[in-house]
Amino acid sequence: MRRDLGSFAQFSSCQIVSLSPCRITLPGPPMVPDSMGQRPRLRRRRGHTFTVGCLYPLTGRAARYGHDSIIAAEMAADEVNATGGVLGREVRLLFVDDRSDPTFAVKAAQRYVLEDDVDALMGVVSSAVALAVTEVSRHFGVLFVGTDHASARLTEEQFQPYYFRVTNNTRQSMTAGARYLSRRPWRRLAYIGPDYEYGHRQWQDFREALARLVPDARVVGTAWPKLYAPDYRPALRSLLDADPEVLVHGFWGGDTIAFVAQALELGVFERVQVVSFDAGGNYEVFEALGERMPCGLILSARHHNNFPPTAANRRFVQGFWDRARRYPAYPAHGAYVGVHFLAAAAARAGSVDAEELVRAGEGLVLATPRDREGRPSWIDPASHQVVQEMYIGVTEPQAGYPPARVMLGQWEVVPAEVAAPGSRSERVRGGPPGPHARDVAGGG
Repeated sequence: MRRDLGSFAQFSSCQIVSLSPCRITLPGPPMVPDSMGQRPRLRRRRGHTFTVGCLYPLTGRAARYGHDSIIAAEMAADEVNATGGVLGREVRLLFVDDRSDPTFAVKAAQRYVLEDDVDALMGVVSSAVALAVTEVSRHFGVLFVGTDHASARLTEEQFQPYYFRVTNNTRQSMTAGARYLSRRPWRRLAYIGPDYEYGHRQWQDFREALARLVPDARVVGTAWPKLYAPDYRPALRSLLDADPEVLVHGFWGGDTIAFVAQALELGVFERVQVVSFDAGGNYEVFEALGERMPCGLILSARHHNNFPPTAANRRFVQGFWDRARRYPAYPAHGAYVGVHFLAAAAARAGSVDAEELVRAGEGLVLATPRDREGRPSWIDPASHQVVQEMYIGVTEPQAGYPPARVMLGQWEVVPAEVAAPGSRSERVRGGPPGPHARDVAGGG
């Protein structure tokens, strides 16, 4: 695998250079119309590599997500290259720090397309960034494979055919969460989440799911601190005054660590049941808090190091540990699957042409490390959203993944068809479309 920073670095030093913030404007280089609604696309220069331009946060509270994604993407690229690459082309990964900044990320994506001539864009943690980058993908007719961001808007209202997502979205996770709560006695709910697209979309999707599955639920309060806010305690005090039975939080990454640490100071976990159905069950949180991580929280995430207990998941987790000497945060799994998805789509298409990759990606079945045996993930042809089982667990003492001392257990599995109702995927019935399977569990 070739790894470099493309147009973002001097090759002698391989350091990311600074780019000035930009407006979201899309230039018009020489293009030809394509077959998908006359969207413009570049005249491609085909070479001996399959080049993927990756955008991840590498600084700030979200940095762990980006660094673990890079390690896992490299794992997958090495596996693909060891078996002949993408139709004989070596996978080449380019990386840049997107700074969790939509305008900066648009500039980076444009440079990937115009200067590095990438075959695909991949990555992105922030939903706000992804909503900007998808417009670059749409404009240039270049695939964009989302490997972590979760807003359902990308596969619903702002769907465009060059976009695919290989991790669950907010509609899936929050529907699974509402189903979980429907089987428990709690009905007084409060919500706290970041004041941007991701936090608000979680809440929107959760409210819609509650209306269907828990119609007698009552919302007693909401709070909207800024992304990366330093202090959640005033908002927590206000919500506790409303006396909820359940506090749903919508934080991720370093914000989750800060939230849990501050909630411990206030005794929140002794007063209310805390749940988080999309990203709160990330290993990064368990690792950072160690013995301070409270037990009894109801959490989920896009990948779990200890579930399902399959050989495929163990191989993935161990393979990551062998490279990084630490266990992966969940975004690593999305990046790993993203590279394998591109390779599988190209193999099915027999081409690396964008339109052929789109058609081949629709309905593709992917047996990933996060899947239980016999329950593979698959790409909904209508929305390009991965469809997969959801897992919700409860924090409890476990010592198998140090330095974490608490992990998730007491698992409840939400079937894939239950977790993703009410979206574009309702147009597609009958489950996975059959024989076009790709096993990415061990890179095969």
